[in-house]
Order: sequence, then C-alpha cells, then structure tokens
Amino acid sequence: MSNDIKSYLAAVAKVTDAALNLLLPPETAYPPSIHTLMRYSVFAGGKRIRPALVMASFEACGGLFGDRNAVLASTAIEMLHTFSLIHDDLPCMDDDDFRRGKPTAHKAFGEAHAVLGGDALCIFAFECLAKTGRADIIEEIASALGTNE
Repeated sequence: MSNDIKSYLAAVAKVTDAALNLLLPPETAYPPSIHTLMRYSVFAGGKRIRPALVMASFEACGGLFGDRNAVLASTAIEMLHTFSLIHDDLPCMDDDDFRRGKPTAHKAFGEAHAVLGGDALCIFAFECLAKTGRADIIEEIASALGTNE
C-alpha cells in the first residue's frame, strides 16, 4: 500500500474517531450499559475503510475532505457496520467469541445487551444521517440494509 493511501486512511480514521467520540452518547448517559457497549464495539479497532470510501466518494464528486455532511455519513456507515458485526457475532448467528482480539459484545455484556446495543447503533446511525438533511441518502441506505439488498 502506498504512503498516500496509508496517509489518507489515517486521516479519515482520525476524523471518524473524533466525530464518533463527539456524536455517540457518553458511557455515563442513561442507559449507561447500552452506551458503554456501543462505544466498546465502535472503538474496538478497525481500519475505518468504509468511512474512507464514503469520504473518497464525496471528494470524487467535488466535495471537500472533512465536510460536515460527509463526516456524518461516514460515521453513520461505520455505526451501521458495527451494528451488523454485533448482530453477526450473536449466538443465534455465528456465535463468535472474539472480534478484533477482544471479546465480542455478547461475551462482554451479555446477549440481550448486545442485541439492544446493536439496535441502538443502527437507530443512532440514522439519526446522524438525518442531520445531513438528505432524505435521498437515508432512503438509499435504508433500502440497502433491508431485504432489497
């Protein structure tokens, strides 16, 4: 991988992590067990490839790196990805014990909390997308997550 790509991925990861930290509810906010799980899962590691693809696509269409709406969309996509991983790891699915070298959400917090935390991330992602004011994007992503895709 070239240094340009590595630098770009690092820049997107930095912006994404900062935005996720600001956007996600703090662990102390009610209900703390769900918010702790959300943060545990979102900040478990990963290269932030999906946010990089969102940002690069935005830039390819003439947008500027770090644009508020692009960052909101990038973080929403990362939350949706994390939601899908939490649910994929559940006992009724793959029943995985570890993800990215850490106990999966259902192992660390219990199955019921993992379901609720994953659901909360999905719903919160759409709240972030709504802040862009782009109903067309919300509709497209919702369709892609549903049975249409």
